[in-house]
Amino acid sequence: MKVLSVVGARPQFVKLAPVADECARRGVEHLIVHTGQHYDPMLSDIFFADLGIPDPDVHLGVGSGSHGEQTGAILARMDDVLTQQPPDWVLVYGDTNSTLAGALSAVKMHLPVAHLEAGLRSFNRRMPEEHNRVLTDHAAGLLLAPTQVAMGHLADEGLAGRSVHVGDVMVDVLRRVRAELADTPAVLDRLGMPSGGFCVATIHRADNTDDPQRLAAILGALAQVDHPVVLLAHPRLRERARAHGIPLDGGAVKVHDPLSYPDLVAAVAASRGVVTDSGGLQKEAFVLRVPCTTVRPETEWVETVELGWNVLVEPGLDVAVAASRPPPEATDAAPYGTGHAAAAVLDALASP
Repeated sequence: MKVLSVVGARPQFVKLAPVADECARRGVEHLIVHTGQHYDPMLSDIFFADLGIPDPDVHLGVGSGSHGEQTGAILARMDDVLTQQPPDWVLVYGDTNSTLAGALSAVKMHLPVAHLEAGLRSFNRRMPEEHNRVLTDHAAGLLLAPTQVAMGHLADEGLAGRSVHVGDVMVDVLRRVRAELADTPAVLDRLGMPSGGFCVATIHRADNTDDPQRLAAILGALAQVDHPVVLLAHPRLRERARAHGIPLDGGAVKVHDPLSYPDLVAAVAASRGVVTDSGGLQKEAFVLRVPCTTVRPETEWVETVELGWNVLVEPGLDVAVAASRPPPEATDAAPYGTGHAAAAVLDALASP
């Protein structure tokens, strides 16, 4: 069996790591196509190095641009790749422009497509990610769902016949990285933070960064939190804050560059809470049993909210209040699996 993975953004690199490991363990031929959607080394190269992912076989180098520009550029360059190295499966991950473009290129060439992390829904069609994930699910021939809730969404859309519940591959890599953590004190020293005495914050979604009023309200609230907040500033956040004339630091906020994945896990595990608009970090915080505050009106990871470990808030004082709340009641629930999702993915791809 020959599998071709299409990735281009930080969350996809994390999901790729256990799949690449499982392919190597089984002797499955695995080609990696990096679209270049995230081209900053801190959001790309370092993840491959830190997670032990083989270097990409192909790098499309699409870089930044509008959604249409990125998607079109990937489509234009994928055709040659798939013509030269046709696989048994094209595996796409998550909900980015790389996901949709990889799926479209493959189906137009009559190649089988599997979508890893299928069935997630925010039901917010303002989000480009929602369009990407819905269109990809309806194009793909095999839908690899991380949760039973996702399986339900797929069934509601008439896609149950091509859906398989595999669990969440991010749990695989998170559990591995957590077990290997050795440098937590060094990370805390670099951040200048005491264990258990600070929050980790990330803000990058267009709804929050492109609107100057929303962004100012979020940053103003973070500044009022009653303990230190380490704001890991994504390049998009820095650029939009600069364009709006809004300072990132002030009050409780200490601005820091994005961390490598192992360092991020170490920082979150040692924190008292997370404030984010990231989908992946909500889930990672839950698995690490760290309270999360999500600055969005909805989430795809509804289990984190239902179990009390995540709250949804709008920009403003509610952000500061939620970030200072005590931890919820402990839970042993494992809605995202127990760390064996990559094996289930390869089993599904190998099934007749």
